Amino acid sequence: MKKDSNVSLVYSTDIGRISPEIETPQAPVGDGIIRIHKDSKGRKGKGVSIIKGLGLNEKELKALAQKLKKQCGCGGTVKEFNIEVQTDNRELLKTLLEKLNYKVKLAGG
Repeated sequence: MKKDSNVSLVYSTDIGRISPEIETPQAPVGDGIIRIHKDSKGRKGKGVSIIKGLGLNEKELKALAQKLKKQCGCGGTVKEFNIEVQTDNRELLKTLLEKLNYKVKLAGG
């Protein structure tokens, strides 16, 4: 008997309703060094600092992003396990992350 890819089991008399398994994306594991990149492409010349390599889950990333945004006095967001902060002041971000016991490097121009 061939299994049709368009057909899936929805209900079983043994266990009841079957919900589909939802995979949660896993944070990429880096080398333990956080890199702060500067980017302005597609932002009409406005500089943005992108923090990569944190290896945290989404909830922890959002909490860290909020803390950094408050201390820098600017906006930002979390995209694809990276934190984007709307500031060119990478030195301030570096000192704030080093206070939180992270190894930080400034990367890119």
